[in-house]
Amino acid sequence: MYRFFFKRFLDLIIAALVFLIFLPLFLLTTILLFFANRGKPFFFQKRPGKDERVFSVMKFKTMTDEKDAKGKLLPDYKRTTRIGGFVRRYSIDEIPQLLNVIKGDMSLIGPRPLLVSYLPLYNAVQRRRHAIRPGITGWAQVNGRNTISWEKKFEYDVWYVDHYSFSLDAKIIVLTILKVFKREGINAEDTIPMRPFKGTGEKKGMI
Repeated sequence: MYRFFFKRFLDLIIAALVFLIFLPLFLLTTILLFFANRGKPFFFQKRPGKDERVFSVMKFKTMTDEKDAKGKLLPDYKRTTRIGGFVRRYSIDEIPQLLNVIKGDMSLIGPRPLLVSYLPLYNAVQRRRHAIRPGITGWAQVNGRNTISWEKKFEYDVWYVDHYSFSLDAKIIVLTILKVFKREGINAEDTIPMRPFKGTGEKKGMI
């Protein structure tokens, strides 16, 4: 019953309530990033959701679009604004995704939505992470986030798809809150993302 009805029902109710609670912070951050990013407080990017249906994920924009003399974007750490670094460090950039949850593109808990360009690189097992809605946080995020390998992250994602329940989701929410305050599982340099996924191959990448 939880999988077929209550998970989505709780997603909608909790996401709406949390968004209302954080509305003042959402508005303040929007204003600050509006000025820091020259009128662009939000970042939109296409990501695959349930059944690999592509949607636009919404986050706060923590980096400028500054380029070098050759027209190439500067490294992330050079483009990250002071307010952007703070927003990312304390996961404030995830707040707009509550709107994705309310809309139905995402869940509060589930495998994180990754880049569309990764779709051809997954093996048959890894593709099963798209059997459910992606989440703002998930089992992989509370078990290492950016400090674990892609293979291990996908292993956690697929395990969650097979085992998610109300009690497991409640545990992930609690662990996520604790990790945000402790800032665990994040790279030492908060503005440096995890290395891009290059694929694992059908045999070598099976998990």
